[in-house]
Amino acid sequence: MSKLYIVATPIGNLEDITLRALRILKEVDMVLCEDTRVTRKLLSHYDIKTPTMSYHAHSKLSQVEKIFELLRAGKNLALVSDAGTPTISDPGILLVQQVREEFGDEVSIVGIPGPSAIITALSVGGISSAQFTFYGFLPHKKGRETIFKEISDSKRTSVFYESPHRILKTLSSLGEHLDKNRKISVARELTKIYEEITLAPISEVNLYFVNNPEKVRGEFVIIVEGLE
Repeated sequence: MSKLYIVATPIGNLEDITLRALRILKEVDMVLCEDTRVTRKLLSHYDIKTPTMSYHAHSKLSQVEKIFELLRAGKNLALVSDAGTPTISDPGILLVQQVREEFGDEVSIVGIPGPSAIITALSVGGISSAQFTFYGFLPHKKGRETIFKEISDSKRTSVFYESPHRILKTLSSLGEHLDKNRKISVARELTKIYEEITLAPISEVNLYFVNNPEKVRGEFVIIVEGLE
C-alpha cells in the first residue's frame, strides 16, 4: 500500500523538526512541496537528497494526476508546506481530500506531527487556550467586519494569522470593535532570531506597532482573549 505522509516542518528554526520527520523525508520516493526552493534549504541542511515536486494552491489538474500516478505505482510520498503543519490553513488539504476520494483505503495517509504556529503562539501568549477558535487568515474584504464582530462578542479565545502588510490595519479594526482594556497577544517571527511576543490591552498594542514601524515585519499570530 502506498503512503502519503503529511509532514510538519519548522516554522523558522531549522532545528525544530522531529527525528521521525527526518527519517520519513529520507525514506520516501518524493517530497511534495509548496515551494521547492524553500524545502530544498531544509533538506540540504540535513543532507537529504530525496527528489522534490511542487504542489501548491495553483497547481493544475495535470500535477495532481502526476501525484496519482506515483501513488498507483506504489510510491510513498511526503507532503510539506513552506512552514509548519501542512493542511492547516494550507492548500495541502485539497490534495488530502483528492487522494481520499480517488483511492479510498488503498492509500494510507499518515500524519507526522511537529511545529505549528498556532500552538506555539498559544503556548507563550499568556492568554487562556482551554477553548479557542482558529480563523486562519482573515478574508481581505468580504466578511472581514463580520468576523471582527464575532471575535469581539466571543467568550472563547480567538486566534488568526496576519501578514506584515495588513497588521496595522487589522490592529486598528480590532481597536474599533474591542473594549480598550481587552487583552490581545501578538506573536511575531516565532522561533526566529527576532521573535517577539507582545501581550497588552488592544489600545496599547495598537500604539506600540504604530510607534515602532520597524517591528511591522515577518509573520504574525494574533490571539484575542475571550469575554469573561
